[in-house]
Amino acid sequence: MTTSAIAVSGLRKAFKEKVVLDGIDLEVSAGTIFSLLGPNGAGKTTTVNILTTLMKADGGTAQVAGHDLAADAKAVRAAIGVTGQFAAVDELLTGQENLQLMVDLSPVPAKAGKRIVAELLERFDLVESAQKPASTYSGGMRRKLDLAMTLVGDPQIIFLDEPTTGLDPRSRRTMWSIIRDLVADGVTVFLTTQYLEEADQLADQVAVLDQGRLVAQGTPDELKRLIPGTHVRLRFGGVSQLDAAAVVFPDATRDDDALALRVPSDAGTTSLRAMLDRLDEYSLTAEEFSVHTPDLDDVFLALTGHTTEATR
Repeated sequence: MTTSAIAVSGLRKAFKEKVVLDGIDLEVSAGTIFSLLGPNGAGKTTTVNILTTLMKADGGTAQVAGHDLAADAKAVRAAIGVTGQFAAVDELLTGQENLQLMVDLSPVPAKAGKRIVAELLERFDLVESAQKPASTYSGGMRRKLDLAMTLVGDPQIIFLDEPTTGLDPRSRRTMWSIIRDLVADGVTVFLTTQYLEEADQLADQVAVLDQGRLVAQGTPDELKRLIPGTHVRLRFGGVSQLDAAAVVFPDATRDDDALALRVPSDAGTTSLRAMLDRLDEYSLTAEEFSVHTPDLDDVFLALTGHTTEATR
């Protein structure tokens, strides 16, 4: 039976007259990746700040790692790690010194400190740069060091608030691999992100936050199924074939420039087989055949009314 790492009910927060969180409910299963999406100002960072004890809620309840957020904040802090939107490394210190500083500030036994620092440098591929000042690190290296520092206390739950913002595609994928490895080791990850592809690639569950309210929750595939638009694209070799196919599939959308039809479909094997049989029945041949399904960009736009550019 999967246990809850985070359980939130009716969480509310306002700054003067502006309501930032308007009674949100969510549950994060232990050992999974939960991604919170939303445009700027939707309340993502406020949610993280509340769940990590950096800010008090105005209403509602929350359990984090089995501890009541309001009654036992100290126990919550002992169970979590936080990596914010900007790498919190001391650029005057070396990578090793940054990690040692975290060890010195944590309840980790002194005897275990050197071993933990060495293991984290190895795990995050920072051994060669360990003696160099963090100011010389690339953005991706700073992010890795920041996450390594978060792991010093061996947290059960890690909050990652837009951890790959500003990273190049290669560094972003390196971070994805590290996050997957953490979850494989049993860590729970609460992720906010600007990148819908990131949530699609990583998250077991996704929640979409807009204007302080959760407008949808589910797996990435479940959310995609909320949006109509799955279709099969058939491209033909000539206008005559396209004309004939358009008669066979009257519900299709025609693209004369591409000599293609977009045929609505549930993309199941039965409907695809029936479509190909109809082409064969009328002696029609498609030169290209591809299935297209809505992605999280489509879901985000449909649910919030914003394009993905609004989140960046």
